[in-house]
Amino acid sequence: MELNRVTTAFRIILIIPIAIVIGVLSGGGTQVTQTAGGEWVTTTSAGVGSALFGATLLMILFRKRYPRWWFDFALELTRFSARVGAYLVLLTDTYPSTVEHQDVTLDITYPNVEQDLNRWLPLVKWFLAIPHYIVLFFMGIGAFFVVIVAWFAILITGRYPRGLFDYVVGVGRWGLRVTAYAFLLTTDQYPPFSLR
Repeated sequence: MELNRVTTAFRIILIIPIAIVIGVLSGGGTQVTQTAGGEWVTTTSAGVGSALFGATLLMILFRKRYPRWWFDFALELTRFSARVGAYLVLLTDTYPSTVEHQDVTLDITYPNVEQDLNRWLPLVKWFLAIPHYIVLFFMGIGAFFVVIVAWFAILITGRYPRGLFDYVVGVGRWGLRVTAYAFLLTTDQYPPFSLR
């Protein structure tokens, strides 16, 4: 895959504006402040992603519903995150759009909650996915070093080596399957341990 050497060289700088946008949307934060009495207070806020997970869990558990507009919002936020991630790890030179789907395609089937989902399983899906988190942690470390090697390869040759590209894409797909299962709560099918 042919990539632009200049945008690759400065990717870590070019990603900053869109990374701020995705950080505001998906991440919460912890703030430490000092009160007038000299007492230190820590406040933690949840991002849209964690609030969406909690609300979806409650809707499935108590109402056995997953509103379509709610699902569509979660899907578009996940697609946007995937575009930003693909740009960050040098898979594409196309700057992530907040509107268009671009090079990265991601499709998650809207679940029929009544037929496809067990109402009690969302309570433990995050726990059942722990083996995936462990494996993905180490795979992510590998992907980090692969991206560094790919960065140099792109600067020198203008190409992302196919094996490295496939590995990074595989780790991303695996992570997205785990996200769909454990956090988007769109399927009860346990994700496979696979890069494909």
